[in-house]
Amino acid sequence: MAQSLNPTIAAVTERIRERSARSRSAYIAQMRGAREDGRNRSVLSCGNLAHGFAACPGADKRALKDGNSVNIGIVTAYNDMLSAHQPFERFPAIIKQALNDVGAVGQVAGGVPAMCDGVTQGQPGMELSLFSRDAIAMGTAIALSHNMFDAALCLGVCDKIVPGLLIGALRFGHLPVIFVPAGPMRSGLPNPEKAKVRQLYAEGKVGRDALLDAESKSYHSPGTCTFYGTANSNQMLMEIMGLHLPGAAFFNPDDPLRDALTRAAARRAAEITAGGENYIPLADIVDERSIVNAIVGLHATGGSTNHTIHIVAIARAAGIYIDWDDFDELASATPLLCRVYPNGPADVNHFHAAGGLGFVIRELLDAGLLHEDVQTVMGQGLRRYAAEPFEGEDGVMWRHAVAESANLDIVRPVSEPFARDGGLKVLDGNLGRSVIKVSAVKPEHRTVEARALVFESQEDFLDRFKTGELERDFVAVLRFQGPRANGMPELHKLTPALGSLQDRGFRVALVTDGRMSGASGKVPAAIHVSPEAALGGPIAQVRDGDRIVLDAASGRLTVEVDDFGDRPLTQAPPIAQIGMGRELFTGFRQLAGPAEEGGLTIPGLAGVSETALPSVPA
Repeated sequence: MAQSLNPTIAAVTERIRERSARSRSAYIAQMRGAREDGRNRSVLSCGNLAHGFAACPGADKRALKDGNSVNIGIVTAYNDMLSAHQPFERFPAIIKQALNDVGAVGQVAGGVPAMCDGVTQGQPGMELSLFSRDAIAMGTAIALSHNMFDAALCLGVCDKIVPGLLIGALRFGHLPVIFVPAGPMRSGLPNPEKAKVRQLYAEGKVGRDALLDAESKSYHSPGTCTFYGTANSNQMLMEIMGLHLPGAAFFNPDDPLRDALTRAAARRAAEITAGGENYIPLADIVDERSIVNAIVGLHATGGSTNHTIHIVAIARAAGIYIDWDDFDELASATPLLCRVYPNGPADVNHFHAAGGLGFVIRELLDAGLLHEDVQTVMGQGLRRYAAEPFEGEDGVMWRHAVAESANLDIVRPVSEPFARDGGLKVLDGNLGRSVIKVSAVKPEHRTVEARALVFESQEDFLDRFKTGELERDFVAVLRFQGPRANGMPELHKLTPALGSLQDRGFRVALVTDGRMSGASGKVPAAIHVSPEAALGGPIAQVRDGDRIVLDAASGRLTVEVDDFGDRPLTQAPPIAQIGMGRELFTGFRQLAGPAEEGGLTIPGLAGVSETALPSVPA
């Protein structure tokens, strides 16, 4: 039985609504205008249309020529190098056949890039990673700009791909849009064992052959990586925001239900277009309530810190302004219900088997911690997502989510959470504002007070680690890693070394204006420090030996030095910005906004030049 909405959830939602009133009204007016400009294809000339269906097979060409059939655009992030996106190779044919079966047409509208932080980790290409999100948003807009479509299906899974697809699709918010996942790979080498081998390699106790063998046994087949990083957090978000079909997130690519869910998504897209009785445009789904639901889901599941950037950017694409204070306040009201690696030993397959998202959504709804009265691709009300799918005689059907967790070490009810508050917190102080993922950090490690050691690169840190210079208590300050400096690469190369030092009994922590993402581990890390060093943030004033306090319990990040505010800023070290395509993104670096504003490089969304919108109060 659902309780009334939690007062904190209600208050934060109302604050967001008031803050966003002008920009949201402008967005809705723009989407309404796009719909009223005429049904897609009806405004196209004969030459436009002929180009648009020239390559279609005969039946589809006739259907589009007659003008009475629904046409669904497919925007795909397929490539066969990345395990998470390789299954999408089969999806367009499945989707097109399912649409033909109901008298509709499907066309691949376009492809978007899909890069993997796991492949580029610690490499120059990682400096393109965050910016790829905005490039994907632009690619999505280009795909849909042909005005040939009545709805869209977005095929994407991983880190920047889903946020980029959604940001782009929101600029076509008059269209119905459904996200279609590919699912996680089946379980391989357990994630804690993989992490142990990584740490042993960092300590020089095993060689590269052992490390590569462990990594290969962990990442071993098509599908998403099985830890609960940004990719799988994406899938949770799409589900809790009502943009997936219920329960679609975590079935494996080779599970028969995966293809059945893909067919069902195609048919549902055809049912909710403007020409029918069940028109559900994307702009009606993504509103203040669904954004708050997304943040609550992130906290309840211990999801990726990357979403303190991505959800902000997604919200802005829909005319909604949120900030880290909203995240922090929502965390205070949201219990941590899940322990999935790196927050525990289980992977997402174990989580799915123990009850999965249907169980979590039901628990949060019943506790009044989610807005139930939202629009979804299934229609009004999030209660439809407290369910799990199965294949019946007439295709995919749904039953109620399990009443009890199958494994209380992985997922728990609201009445018996792992923690009374969420897995992410905001830190504030004279060093700036930052976020920290506490769900993977043991309570005894959540407060560190130690002298600073300043680093300008991951390589500098690792070189000093290998020579034994870091055998002490310290706070590593790694700066000039923000969006404006070098594209805000993830800093996973530091995790094994820091973990090793912590295991040896040293009090260590990381403070950085860079990212760590959903793989943020057991060492306390104040990340996304804003303002970043390249924008004159106080992190550029820190010196070796300064006493730093990182206190996740009180939300404090401070430098305990009397003259700190009077110091000159350290100048940025020379940073290579050419090679591996980085020179193509010079404009992105120059436009990149602060992490708390989504790290956006798109002026109309980043707040740099929003001439089309009235001013928005802070």
